[in-house]
Amino acid sequence: MDLHLSEEHEMIRRMARDFAQKEVAPIAADADEQGRVPIENIRKMGDIGFLGLTVSEEYGGAGADTVSYVIAIEEIAKVCASTAAIMSVQNSLVCQGLELYGDDIQRRTFLPRLASGEMLGAFALTEPEAGCDAAAQRTQARRDGDKYVLSGTKHFITNGAIADLVIVFGVTDPTAGSRGVSAFIVEKGTPGFTVGREERKMGIRGTSTCELHFEECCIPASQRLGAEGQGLRIALHLLDGGRIGIAAQAVGIAQGAFEAALAYAQVRQQFGQPIARFQAIQWMLADMSTRIEAARLLTYQAALAKDAAKRTGARYSREAAQAKLFASETAVWVTDRAVQIHGGYGYMKEYPVERFYRDAKITEIYEGTSEVQRMVIAGALLR
Repeated sequence: MDLHLSEEHEMIRRMARDFAQKEVAPIAADADEQGRVPIENIRKMGDIGFLGLTVSEEYGGAGADTVSYVIAIEEIAKVCASTAAIMSVQNSLVCQGLELYGDDIQRRTFLPRLASGEMLGAFALTEPEAGCDAAAQRTQARRDGDKYVLSGTKHFITNGAIADLVIVFGVTDPTAGSRGVSAFIVEKGTPGFTVGREERKMGIRGTSTCELHFEECCIPASQRLGAEGQGLRIALHLLDGGRIGIAAQAVGIAQGAFEAALAYAQVRQQFGQPIARFQAIQWMLADMSTRIEAARLLTYQAALAKDAAKRTGARYSREAAQAKLFASETAVWVTDRAVQIHGGYGYMKEYPVERFYRDAKITEIYEGTSEVQRMVIAGALLR
């Protein structure tokens, strides 16, 4: 695969880095401390096209490739993993879901508003009894004439409380197993749809993560996404793309922590010299840099595989899982080393590595745990 970055890619990097430094970084620590969604920056990301980066220009998006998308996610995550998570859900799960599986009316109704940031979206698959086992859905979606009636609870839903639109999965045929799940578009304000409690989290505290409740929630049949019974296939396909976004987020977190540790090691004096002169610190920095670069290349490779799949129809599940697995575990390891290099100061909130350390862990969990990624990779190898 060609890993050469074009001038367009570099332009996206410069734009994302400039936005991250000027708009995101100054309020990242405050958003984390208060557990506040930096909604003002989310709207600004819509204005510059980052909420619909890979959406076709026909539907109001930037029409960029997946490599551009992961470059932008990385730059945002270097300063604020929460903002990157919101951007990732909007692009890879919500917008992609509508563009790939929506009909023309659904695309034209929702995609321009999502791409511009006028609307924010969420992806509601996870349930209390359906985490890694996505097929174990209990939310029911009963057909009643020209509408569906949804009843059930979703939890751990990123963007849940701030979303104007949610892609929801429910069982339409309880006798069909994994082929009995369907997907639906549910808009904020629909009777029977309510937002539940907000979760108190260790990391990505600048995101909304909450329960969503559906109690006899009626939606038009025209708001089913894709064919009836196609829901689980839609979810798993979208999660392949979502995992590439999470890999990019993990790379960004790791890079941000590494840069902070590198800078600190050159100014922190111990025993009459900067700690960067000690071999123990140098080797940590060398290993951190090497692992980050490997994770970045795996992420780019997965992005290229996803773009190639648009032309060939090939699957890219393995590449996406490998990128997410390695990048997320790299982020956790690198942020741990960054805290160690800072010593006692790394444990204090005044230094960003404390936040990076907490933010990194979720990348090993959401959109498929590391254990699930290993299952996906092994399945692809043995197929």
